[in-house]
Amino acid sequence: MSLRFIAKDPNTDGANCPTVWVDEEKQEFVFQGWDADAETLAECLKAGPIPEGETVVRLPLRMADALRKACDAATGTAVH
Repeated sequence: MSLRFIAKDPNTDGANCPTVWVDEEKQEFVFQGWDADAETLAECLKAGPIPEGETVVRLPLRMADALRKACDAATGTAVH
């Protein structure tokens, strides 16, 4: 597996915080985030079931720049 580290949440201590990577081999985004609470899961389930092997995580909006960087890394193009 070849994960390219993109960024950690800039407003945390850097130890236990949301993080974004790009898996270049599988061409996937990888997210570490906070567990979704029951209310968030209930809202997500309105769109359909969450299959076994999948989960819902939360990332703060302040990580938008990190997500743009991840998109750039994954596609090789600038995202605006």
